[in-house]
Amino acid sequence: MTRQEATEKILQAKQTRNISFEEIARAVGRNIVWTTAALLGQATMSKEEAEKVVALLGLDAPVAVALQTIPTKGSLDTTVPVDPLIYRFHEITQVYGTTIKAIIHEKFGDGIMSAIDFTLEIERVPDPHGDRVKVTYNGKFLPYKKW
Repeated sequence: MTRQEATEKILQAKQTRNISFEEIARAVGRNIVWTTAALLGQATMSKEEAEKVVALLGLDAPVAVALQTIPTKGSLDTTVPVDPLIYRFHEITQVYGTTIKAIIHEKFGDGIMSAIDFTLEIERVPDPHGDRVKVTYNGKFLPYKKW
């Protein structure tokens, strides 16, 4: 079973059983963002984590095996995403990417923010003018090596 086939089965079972990503994350014992990434084929679960998912969703062993397979990272098929929500993150990078880079370099020096030693949090922030989405990227700074 491919990662994509496993993802399709997971999403179908999730919908059929009316189980949220948060509930699955609690069952697995991991963060909702990491768990959702793994369910969508972008992270690798341990055997124990995968078994908890298939038990909760009533799925079979091939799905658990697929969840343990190291994926090819990157889930977007096109250079510029067309989904409006995903496009907004692309747009943020287009508009503010050079600003983010300049400020990180000013505060930390010449280097990058890790996407490996990294966490991501998504929160709903109540607001009387319409609820807000708060996204926090938290990545280790990795300075470029001189030799």
